[in-house]
Amino acid sequence: MDNATIVRRWFEEVWNQGREQTIDELFAADGIAHGLTDAVQVHRGPAAFKPFWAQLRGAFPDIHFTVDGVVSERDLVAARWTALMTHRGDDLGVPATQKSLTITGMTFLRIEGGKIAEGWNNWDQALMAREIGLAS
Repeated sequence: MDNATIVRRWFEEVWNQGREQTIDELFAADGIAHGLTDAVQVHRGPAAFKPFWAQLRGAFPDIHFTVDGVVSERDLVAARWTALMTHRGDDLGVPATQKSLTITGMTFLRIEGGKIAEGWNNWDQALMAREIGLAS
């Protein structure tokens, strides 16, 4: 499986289908994820990533990612994406607002041995926080 296919599978299975087991299949045991919750915190390995994944899917159970573009070269893959979601759960610490959101972002990944070894994420967290009442 080529690196771009690994990244597309990640978004389709982990996020769109909610398949937790794919996290273990595609995220290296010592993999690092940057930029999921803020600019400094890193999540190391599947066990550290899963609580973030569960919390976001709990707040937005219908989350659906569309990969708008992928560029792959050697061990690096850049993906530009759009996520559609409805705030239906209280998992982010605020009551569900039932608001529909469209969030855009980019993810830059390093693939090693068929797994995600490191990922850098940049997405509109501020918009999401404002729309659901986490920030003003």
